[in-house]
Amino acid sequence: MINSGLVVIIGFLAVAICWLLFAAFKLRQKNEIILRQSNEIEAQFGLLEQRKNELDELFHQNKQIISVVSHDLKGPFNRIFALVHLMNLSAENFTPEQKEYLNKIHQVVSDGLGMIRNLLDNRRLEDKGIEFFNEKLNLVTLLGGLVKNYQILAEKKGIKFHYNAPAQAILIADKLYLTRVFENLLSNAIKFTEPGRQVFVDITDQSDGIRVAIRDEGPGISAEDQSKLYHKLQRLTARPTGGESSTGLGLWIVKTILDKMDGSIECDSSHEGTTFIVVLKKKLAS
Repeated sequence: MINSGLVVIIGFLAVAICWLLFAAFKLRQKNEIILRQSNEIEAQFGLLEQRKNELDELFHQNKQIISVVSHDLKGPFNRIFALVHLMNLSAENFTPEQKEYLNKIHQVVSDGLGMIRNLLDNRRLEDKGIEFFNEKLNLVTLLGGLVKNYQILAEKKGIKFHYNAPAQAILIADKLYLTRVFENLLSNAIKFTEPGRQVFVDITDQSDGIRVAIRDEGPGISAEDQSKLYHKLQRLTARPTGGESSTGLGLWIVKTILDKMDGSIECDSSHEGTTFIVVLKKKLAS
């Protein structure tokens, strides 16, 4: 009986040892597989990290190229713009056809300058944010000068400008950034207005701030497009009426600057035109 019991115990022990050895073998195999997979994942992670660094460097280089090219193009465009302006001053002796070509060159150069300014603004806002250099400004004088400049372009497209403002509207603001806000809005008003229509610019000096309304007689902006208005690189359904270009950056730049200034912008649009309403505090955020 004792010998039989020992045999059974020895048998169970042998089976248990064999099972343990088999389990240990399988565990070792799994560990080897896990280690191999871990090494492969680590190698892939290293490769992805390398690719990411390469893409980051390529992205940085592309941004640098865009910035340098945009900055370098600005000079020639400004010179062409100045030459066209000088030619316009002595255009009395030009034939109607020559005047038409001169007007087209003027429009193209202005359009190109606007795109370059937006690209440079985009780079500046992404890399450096906004640093204001505030000063006392009369918005009536500032906006009046811009309206006068854009009125020339509008007339070449057959668009009539109306400017209604009080004698003065004083505020503390950064002249450069405020100029960029209204350059984009005036440029858009001309771009999306058909020849023979009108653009209205009104300034109201209110107790709580200065209200500027820029209204065009363009095709209007759909409700769907209005929800996308201030998104970066967003192209809307409405297209420029004179074949002008658009970077999709203008309204994003406007909204970004106004948010930092603690100002606001609203869009009121139907199928009979669009009004952008800007409200500025008389002492803007610094």
